[in-house]
Amino acid sequence: MLAIAVITVSDRAYKKEYEDLSGPAIKDVLQACLEADISITVVPDEKEAVKKAILGHADKDFILTTGGTGLSPRDITPEATREICDREIPGIGEWLRRESCRETLNAVLSRGYCGLRGTTIIVNLPGSLKAASFCARLLVPIMEHAMEMVRGGKH
Repeated sequence: MLAIAVITVSDRAYKKEYEDLSGPAIKDVLQACLEADISITVVPDEKEAVKKAILGHADKDFILTTGGTGLSPRDITPEATREICDREIPGIGEWLRRESCRETLNAVLSRGYCGLRGTTIIVNLPGSLKAASFCARLLVPIMEHAMEMVRGGKH
């Protein structure tokens, strides 16, 4: 069973100005396909809050963030993630953008980052409901193998 944290990065969802839809949608996608223990946390678009939330779940196999990957001045999720990762996993971010571009050209504007902190894989997903669900579905088939590799298993 995988342990997964989903962290929604959104000022408005954090302030309860609107309901977080992306975090629960990611959880639904993952639960439909994997045996996993999944938690959801909502934080504001603030670098220290994002870093604290990620570090608070550093015992998980995966941390999937949603939101804060665009071009607005408050979109700082990739920078926060990069600062606390030990190693980059560029192929995942590149792949998610490439596949997402098949759905919308706007995906080229996503700055999602993917890295490894210890044995935790951290992936930044877009914040829109459609894009977050799409990217979560893409990740499902590689998650168990990726975790096996991180743990030093056969690969």
